[in-house]
Amino acid sequence: MTPYPRWAWVPFVGALALLVLPLAGLIARVPFDRLTSLLASERAIDALRLSLSTCLVSTLLVLVLGVPTSVILARSHGRWTAFARTLVTIPMVLPPVVAGLALLVTFGRRGLVGAWLSSMGVEIGFTTVAVVLAQTFVALPFLVVSLEGALRSSGGRYESVAANLGAAPGRVFWRITVPIAAPAIASGTALAFARALGEFGATLTFAGSLQGTTRTLPLEIYLLRESDADLALALSLVLILLAVVVVLLATRLNAWGRHG
Repeated sequence: MTPYPRWAWVPFVGALALLVLPLAGLIARVPFDRLTSLLASERAIDALRLSLSTCLVSTLLVLVLGVPTSVILARSHGRWTAFARTLVTIPMVLPPVVAGLALLVTFGRRGLVGAWLSSMGVEIGFTTVAVVLAQTFVALPFLVVSLEGALRSSGGRYESVAANLGAAPGRVFWRITVPIAAPAIASGTALAFARALGEFGATLTFAGSLQGTTRTLPLEIYLLRESDADLALALSLVLILLAVVVVLLATRLNAWGRHG
């Protein structure tokens, strides 16, 4: 006897068709005979280089900021934690253009913080730094939410035992918390990288679209969709392949965490 009703196959097949057919249709239109020459073009190389470099930096920032944040939220109690958790998850549901506008009015030349920075000769808006900030803003919650859930599931008993034996909080964090949560950290990092790689709206609003400076792969694809559809399809294929690799990696890491 199956653990699900037979009629569940109907929405299951419908869901797969809805999710897979558009991707299959896109891949079917990719000009594979010209793929190498298309991806070797200056615009493609600039977009790919910029996307990968900024995503690596933003993912590192997500790790530095997200892991301690997740630990505090998972191990703390009180109303303030619920409020902080809400603040952390807001970028996950916020429209990207609103996120970009929020960053612009905060870190732009006339923004709340940007005006002060500009007076010291530091410009953030419409620079590569703006790309990194936008990617970090939208990707950070993905690590925090997944890692906090894993830390809550672990219960913290090993940390408590170590603390009772006299271990300092820093030692407990590095020697117990991080190793235990390593699969969740790696999985959350992979998801954060994927989210940063696909970021579009916040980047366009806050950083603009300057080739070699702020024009990432999603922005380049958006601009090329009418002027050079073949190159747009080729770059879309690159993003799809990267997404598949990241999702498979995150899935394997989650499985490692459950069974390891």
